[in-house]
Amino acid sequence: MKFEKHYPTEKLKDYIKYYVASENAVESEYKVLPATGLVMGFQYKGQLSTIKDKTLNQLASAGITGMADSYKIFQNSADIGTILVYFTEIGFTHFSSNPANELFNLSLSLDDIFEKSRVTEVEEKITFADTDKQRIKIVEHFLLSQLKDIESDKLIVEAVKLIYQSKGTIRVKELNEKLFISQSPFEKRFRKIVGTTPKKFASIIRLNTVIDNLNEAKSLTEICYENNFFDQAHFIKDFKHFTGQTPEQYKRFL
Repeated sequence: MKFEKHYPTEKLKDYIKYYVASENAVESEYKVLPATGLVMGFQYKGQLSTIKDKTLNQLASAGITGMADSYKIFQNSADIGTILVYFTEIGFTHFSSNPANELFNLSLSLDDIFEKSRVTEVEEKITFADTDKQRIKIVEHFLLSQLKDIESDKLIVEAVKLIYQSKGTIRVKELNEKLFISQSPFEKRFRKIVGTTPKKFASIIRLNTVIDNLNEAKSLTEICYENNFFDQAHFIKDFKHFTGQTPEQYKRFL
């Protein structure tokens, strides 16, 4: 299996975290935990599906997955090859006029977001490319052609920064006070740009922090209270929704 990161050109670095060239020779099923940005993918060979309630849903060969507050199960065919684009938290809004929150918990065809002929052109070029470097250059050229000449929303950029600094434990009320904005307009702007509410976004940061802490020699009680969970019952419930497992079950497989 191959999963190699490549980094964007200077003009895209504020909007794209990195690209991934991924290949897998065997059919496999895997779990993906919620991340803090949208992900675009181009399959140049093989097929990818999601599994929900034991039902297999084949995804478009060029698609995008919005933010989510719970894990997703994917299944790839044998001999699959994919170029993935991982957007920064505010990145997607610089390429599409679609509000990012409209993609929440969804995996859509890129035809729903961008002009179909442009998407088809990228797919055809990627299919005939010989190397990962060539494929990523094709995707990057497409992204540069879609890049909009707009300023980043500095208030939302600052909000994201504050949430990260607190490791997801900051309250929305505290954010409103620090940013001098009332809750309703702040939440509307945040959802449109980031893809979910500030509260859910903070929850994703907090639970990813918890997962990192599970590797440390700390008890679950310590981890629970260090990350500002009300009690262990709430901690376990949120963790299971996020990962599909209890903290104890998850820790056993680390």
